[in-house]
Amino acid sequence: MTHIITILKRINNGVAVTAGLALLACIAIILVDIVLREIGISFSGSEEISGYVMAALTSWGVCYALTAKAHVRIDLLREKGNALMRSMCDLVALAALSYVAVYVAYRAVPVLSKTLKSGALSNTAMEIPLVIPQSIWLAGWFWFAASSSVLLIVAIVLVIQGRHDVVDDTIGTGNEL
Repeated sequence: MTHIITILKRINNGVAVTAGLALLACIAIILVDIVLREIGISFSGSEEISGYVMAALTSWGVCYALTAKAHVRIDLLREKGNALMRSMCDLVALAALSYVAVYVAYRAVPVLSKTLKSGALSNTAMEIPLVIPQSIWLAGWFWFAASSSVLLIVAIVLVIQGRHDVVDDTIGTGNEL
């Protein structure tokens, strides 16, 4: 079971690196646009592209946060309980997160479907086909739904096996001290 967790972490670490590189590219585009404006030349679209990049980074970034245990959680009850209680609190938190991820991914499908049917373009001079940024955004939500669901199943198996230490290391809140 722990090899599945390791694979998820590796993939999501790659996602984080890719997202970071996309953010750096976006920053470079904005900086070039700013410098060009100072000399009287401007290309429009840096704000549009950065908006699309931010939407994509959000949907993909939550995947990395999942395996890095960076999602915020109130753990008052969790810290007062024994190992089983902590594991159960972790499972409830992950189940809720997984539910939200699956729900958002499910509800986002009609957005892309409508865009595909209409052939919608951005209402800017660039006229970017909206299917491009929406596909990247939706793929991030699908990956988040898949990652959180797989992690939930693995965590349930680990709790059944009584491996609460592994559950804590995998989906717990971590030690912030």
